[in-house]
Amino acid sequence: MTSAVAAPVAEAPAAATRTRRSRRDTWVALGFVAPTIFGFVVFYLWPSLRGLGLSLTDYTFFSETSFVGLANYQRLLADETFWNAMAVTVWYVVLNIGFQTVLAVLLAVLLHRLTRSVVIRGLVLMPYLVANVVVALLWFWMLDAQIGIVNQVLSWVGLGPISFFGSEAWAIPTIAFVNTWRHLGYTALLIFAGLVMIPRMLYEAGRVDGASEWQMFWRITLPLLRPVLALVLVITVVGSFQVFDTVAVTTMGGPADASRVIQYYIFDLAFERLDYGYASAVSVVLLVILSVIAFVQLRLMRANESDLS
Repeated sequence: MTSAVAAPVAEAPAAATRTRRSRRDTWVALGFVAPTIFGFVVFYLWPSLRGLGLSLTDYTFFSETSFVGLANYQRLLADETFWNAMAVTVWYVVLNIGFQTVLAVLLAVLLHRLTRSVVIRGLVLMPYLVANVVVALLWFWMLDAQIGIVNQVLSWVGLGPISFFGSEAWAIPTIAFVNTWRHLGYTALLIFAGLVMIPRMLYEAGRVDGASEWQMFWRITLPLLRPVLALVLVITVVGSFQVFDTVAVTTMGGPADASRVIQYYIFDLAFERLDYGYASAVSVVLLVILSVIAFVQLRLMRANESDLS
């Protein structure tokens, strides 16, 4: 009887100790998470709510602000410049994602199958480590129609100089090429990380069954890369819709609005025309569009599932 009664009494202090330890661990975890939460609230959540509020006003910085409801959104529906900017942005996204994804997958597969040298990975990543403005200026000078080295080479082979940034037909493809060159290494390393997670025994089994490299790529590599590709596509699509630096440095939206992407249009409305209310409405619409695109991508590609399980 004595031992039977003493057992619960002995377990009580142990339970209290576990509870205190759990509470302490919770506070420690909150301490680590707090700076991130603070940064998210200050730099993301609050500006988003503030922008949503401004989109319902006619705030123009130098005049009194009044509530206008959905007037800015009604104005947006009839704004031809906005729809042109959206069309230009979508064209840029299609080109950038097409070039970047295909080349990144190819580069990642080559890195995975031929070499895993850390030095080579560092070299591949180097363009991404350079500031976007610096990259834009570098290519702006290299592709200049008068003094650019690229056009000098084209003239030597008889193709003549091309106004890459000054032509309506060439402006967006050129900007897409520049940003693809900068982000290719980073995107390839993300995909490379996914390739490393694929068990090598699957490729060995494929070789035993007589599968070619091309067959193993389509039937082993791509299916098992789906979660990583979903993440990469969401990151690259959202990032492509937010292109601004390269346009601001090279074309400033020209020629004739041929490269006026949506982010540059928002900048022009807010900081050139000081029409903050309408600029906020355009920003809110862009946020909604990007959220829908990201959600649809993740659902269609089943990003939370893996064929490895």
